[in-house]
Amino acid sequence: MNTKLALVCTALLATAATAQLSSPLGAPAKAAAPQKTASMPAKTPAPAAATPAASAAATPTPAGIPAGQGAGVHSSLSPFAPLQERADLVPWGMLTSIKTKTDKNKILPIFDVAQMALHRKTQKVQGFMMPLEPGEKQRHFLLTSVPMSCSFCLPGGPESMVEVRTKTPIKYTLDPVVVEGTFMVLNDDPYGLYYRITEATPAK
Repeated sequence: MNTKLALVCTALLATAATAQLSSPLGAPAKAAAPQKTASMPAKTPAPAAATPAASAAATPTPAGIPAGQGAGVHSSLSPFAPLQERADLVPWGMLTSIKTKTDKNKILPIFDVAQMALHRKTQKVQGFMMPLEPGEKQRHFLLTSVPMSCSFCLPGGPESMVEVRTKTPIKYTLDPVVVEGTFMVLNDDPYGLYYRITEATPAK
C-alpha cells in the first residue's frame, strides 16, 4: 500500500477507535438523570445582545450562491508536501488571484490581463488529481492546488482547480502530476469552473 495512503487510513482508524471507546459497542453514552431537589427554580438569564460580528456570521448565504471560495489551504498535518514552484509552469498564485462579481444567483470570475493571456494557448500546470470517473486511469479529472483532505469535499474554490480532459488516460496517483494542453479561461461555465485544459498529456 502507498505509504502516504497508509498514514491517512491509520489516522482514520485511530479516530474511529477512540470514538467507540466512549460507550459499549460504540453507542453514545447516556447522561446520568439529574436528581430532583427542593430548591427554587433558577431564573433564566436574559439573552445577551448580539454583537455586530455575531449577527453578520449568522446571516444566511443567499440561495444559489456557493459559500466555498478561495485558493485552498494546505494543512500542516497533511502527509503530502506542498507543490514546488517552477518557472516552466503556470503558477497557482496567478490562477487563484482573482476577483468575482455577482450576477443574479451566480458568482462570475473577473480575469485580469495575465490570466486572459493564457487563453487558448499551450500551457503546463502541476497539481493533485481529483478523479471524476471510476477506475484507475482517468481521462477527465480536476487538478487542484492543494491535496484533498476529505473524500467528499472540494479542497478550495473554483479558482484553486483546473478541469482536465486528456488525449489518453492518465493513471491516478496521490502524488502531484504535471499535464500539458490547451488552456481555456472560462467566463461563464455552467458548472462554475474557471479554468480547463483540453487535449492534455502527461508532462515533466
